Amino acid sequence: MAGYETLTLDTDARGVAILTLNRPDKHNAMNAAMIAELADAAKRLAADEAVRVVVLAAAGPTFCAGGDLGWMRDQAAKDRQGKIDGATELALMLKALDELPKPLIGRVQGNAFGGGIGLMSVCDIVVAVEGVQLALTETRLGLIPATIGPYVVRRIGEGHARRFFLNARRFDVAAGRDIGLVSVVCPADELDAAVEAEVAAFLECAPGAVASAKTLVQALARDAADDPVGYSIGLLADRWESDEGRAGIEAFLARQPMPWVKG
Repeated sequence: MAGYETLTLDTDARGVAILTLNRPDKHNAMNAAMIAELADAAKRLAADEAVRVVVLAAAGPTFCAGGDLGWMRDQAAKDRQGKIDGATELALMLKALDELPKPLIGRVQGNAFGGGIGLMSVCDIVVAVEGVQLALTETRLGLIPATIGPYVVRRIGEGHARRFFLNARRFDVAAGRDIGLVSVVCPADELDAAVEAEVAAFLECAPGAVASAKTLVQALARDAADDPVGYSIGLLADRWESDEGRAGIEAFLARQPMPWVKG
């Protein structure tokens, strides 16, 4: 895949893509280049049929410190429309990752603040190391976590959002797990094994069915379907009639391995 300045992207023979934030000297803070490259990577990953699982990782000791100081300085200097345009680019990047038709696993090896919490919130599963600190720090700067807000509030709920959006206090990954932001907490030396366990589970499942299940969850949780019952029944009928559905049932009845499971 295309080379990036602020990211690395590698895919193994199993179809597991590792998308890594790669500005460790800047604590992987997001600037305009990283935002654009994340949006591009999401588009490429969505279109690549060989990719079955995506792991969002980060280089260095910090997962993501939020907005880059230079990017924030540039935003502050823009007129109102310029500020809106910059926020829109960030919003569309998060939307692209959120709607990625592949499972997205967050590998959180270090602290995450502001926009880093937004990146965690668009992951389907987040595996984080014990002792990692998290915070939505925007109100300390006179700002609000608005662009990441739709994803964070959906993830943690209104009650928890009221607390952490307003007071900007740090909390650890144990609290993050309690509020639904973090899925799995593990020691640092077990992080890769914990991520691999989540990857392996997805590789046992039909890729198209995983994508459809993700669409179903999002539509039902976000009241996107006018008739949720009819919508869900229709999606199920689609899966029964899909090539994957037919092949899966045939293999199950014949007690044969599923065709999408390698080795």
